[in-house]
Amino acid sequence: MLTEILPIIGAFILSMTCGAFFIPSVLKFCKKKKLYDIPTLRKVHSAPIPRLGGIAFIPSMMISAVAVLLIIATNNIQDKISLSMWSVGFILSLSIIYSVGIIDDLIGLNAKVKFVAQILAASIMPICGLQINDLYGLFGIYKIPSSIGIPLTIFTFVFIDNALNLIDGIDGLATSLSIIALLGFFYCFIPYNLIAYEVMIAGLVGVLTVYLYYNMWGKVEKGTKIFMGDSGSLTLGFFLAFLFVKAIAVNPNIMPMSPRRVLIAYSLLIIPTFDVVRVVLHRIRNRKPIFDADKSHIHHKILAMGYNQHYTLFIIILLTLAFIGTNVILGNMSVGLTGILLIDIALYTMLHIGINQKIKLKKEVEK
Repeated sequence: MLTEILPIIGAFILSMTCGAFFIPSVLKFCKKKKLYDIPTLRKVHSAPIPRLGGIAFIPSMMISAVAVLLIIATNNIQDKISLSMWSVGFILSLSIIYSVGIIDDLIGLNAKVKFVAQILAASIMPICGLQINDLYGLFGIYKIPSSIGIPLTIFTFVFIDNALNLIDGIDGLATSLSIIALLGFFYCFIPYNLIAYEVMIAGLVGVLTVYLYYNMWGKVEKGTKIFMGDSGSLTLGFFLAFLFVKAIAVNPNIMPMSPRRVLIAYSLLIIPTFDVVRVVLHRIRNRKPIFDADKSHIHHKILAMGYNQHYTLFIIILLTLAFIGTNVILGNMSVGLTGILLIDIALYTMLHIGINQKIKLKKEVEK
């Protein structure tokens, strides 16, 4: 038991240490090069803030994960740690997304260029053998052929990646939702002794914990506040998409079919994924380009109700945990995945109707 826990703790602590070194260094670099996120009407911050915090995520995670895995291999804690084609494809894909995020933070990239890069990176995964091959009875569908699974896998990667990127609008939101999701995926992988995934997750949670401190409690006037930028949100989104596809892809030799695992994996990402669907539909209905930014995301709407950023974050975290808990209970009651999805859509719709009514009432009172 101890030999299983120590690598996880080690990866977490080592990544925190790396983050505590990298993030202040990034802050100094941003100040020197004047790389700031400038306030606009769409954004909620009112002063220029360094935006390259996400650069620290991948180095911190990889240093901690590689160090721990090398120690494990050297001490024979596990028979072997294999590097599958999935892993190679993931590293290559993540490197593409990470590079695109950095370039966007440094010089800016057109949304369509980023979209093409996401499709390219996502396409590598099914080529390397990782693809969705079963829908677990969703709308009566179980096993699916590669002709459907491959484009569905690419769509899933791009969809989740953009969902997390777009919800990164207030302090701590994308980070907190990512930590919750990462811990949930960690729980999903524990029964299968996937040590490489476990230490990567622990490493990413470690550096995110350090980043969360600087992002939420850093002071603008002291120069200690930082945003993750696209180098962070795109990378996090892609990593979560990888874990999601890994969790639901059926591989009898590694992770046999498990409806409960699929249910948890889906539930972990409800808030960002449902939000991006609602926002896209809202823009289409109002005949606005879907790539144009606006203030229609869930955090914008809760802020419009009169709550501050920290309270808005608290509300969204509670909503996330409520959806996860509700879905697990429904699953334990033998409600199928289709039924749970329809219930979630109904609950999310009623939630936004209530929020819209509250915003409307607030505006009428202020007149």
